[in-house]
Amino acid sequence: MAFSLYDATVANYLQLLGAVGGFLEKSRAHFQEKGIDTAEIVGAAIAPDMLPFRFQIVSVAHHSRGAIQAAESGVFLPTSDRPDLDYAGLQALVTEARNELSARTPEAVNALVGGDITFKVGDRALPFTTEGFLMSFSLPNFFFHATTAYDILRHRGAPLGKRDFIGKMTLKR
Repeated sequence: MAFSLYDATVANYLQLLGAVGGFLEKSRAHFQEKGIDTAEIVGAAIAPDMLPFRFQIVSVAHHSRGAIQAAESGVFLPTSDRPDLDYAGLQALVTEARNELSARTPEAVNALVGGDITFKVGDRALPFTTEGFLMSFSLPNFFFHATTAYDILRHRGAPLGKRDFIGKMTLKR
């Protein structure tokens, strides 16, 4: 069996979205137990010049579900911060992204190979092939924002470990 675009992208998105959903819930329970308001977490960052936790989670959804949508439409736009989302809203966003990607078939995703995507940033337009966009831009951003969200939760005291980040691995059957 050949390794496919679906295997390289959607399978990774689904694994990590499941993990993100899990560590969000585990952290929420911890914060509730400790009397920490999740509104504080939503706006938290590790460094003064970094975007908050909320942006990290929004970006996880944007660089997974939004990346596949861009592969279909041919255009990818930057995400917005979505200041309207509270902690529960962020959890719902991750669930929505996971559900939408779960409905994608390998055949439909693999059929996107060879397409073009333009990343529009202000006046700039960066041209990509579908594979180049997903592999060199979307996936690195997806992992970066998932890791940063995890790190913010750890920094705020959530009892998370590597296993929480990795999620459900695909084992040989």
